[in-house]
Amino acid sequence: MAAPGALLVMGVSGSGKSTVGALLASELGWKFYDADDYHPEENRKKMGKGIPLDDQDRIPWLCNLHDILLRDVASGQHVVLACSALKKMYRDILTQGKDGAALKCEESEKEAKRAEMQLLVVHLSGSFEVISGRLLKRKGHFMPPELLQSQFETLEPPAAPENFIQISVDKNVSEIIAKIMETLKMK
Repeated sequence: MAAPGALLVMGVSGSGKSTVGALLASELGWKFYDADDYHPEENRKKMGKGIPLDDQDRIPWLCNLHDILLRDVASGQHVVLACSALKKMYRDILTQGKDGAALKCEESEKEAKRAEMQLLVVHLSGSFEVISGRLLKRKGHFMPPELLQSQFETLEPPAAPENFIQISVDKNVSEIIAKIMETLKMK
C-alpha cells in the first residue's frame, strides 16, 4: 500500500486526538484539521447540555469533513484529521463519503472522477478511568465529562480490513508520535 494521503487520529473525548494530531501534522509538514472546529452550533449546544450526539447529528458533520479531506488529498495535500470517528460507519463516511447506504456527501457527488483516499487510522485507546481523569482536568471545552460513558458505549474500535494502528494513551505524547512516524515509514 502507498503512504496514506490522510491520517485520522481517533478516539473518545480526552484521548489526546487534538494534541497528537497537531504535533504530528507539524512534524510531517502536513495540514491539520480538528474536527471539533467544524461542529455546527446545534451540535455544540446539544453536547454542552450533556446530550450525546446521534447519527443524524454526526452524519452532516462527517460529510463536511469528508469533503474537506477529499479536496485536499485530491490536490496533493497530505492531511492529519483529529476526529472521534467512534463508529466504523463514521470512518467510512470520512473516506468514502457515504454511510454504506444511499447517503452521499456533497463534494463527492460533484466529483466526476473520485480520488481514492488512502487513510491510516490511528486509534488512541485507554481505560475509562485514565481518560475521565484527563477530562476532569480540562477546562473550557464544550464536551462535558459526563458524556464520556456514552462515547465508550458508541466506540467501535477499528478492525481488519481497516488500515489502522492502536496506541495506548498511557504512553507519553512523544512516544505516540514516534510510533506513528515509525508506522508511516513502513508504508
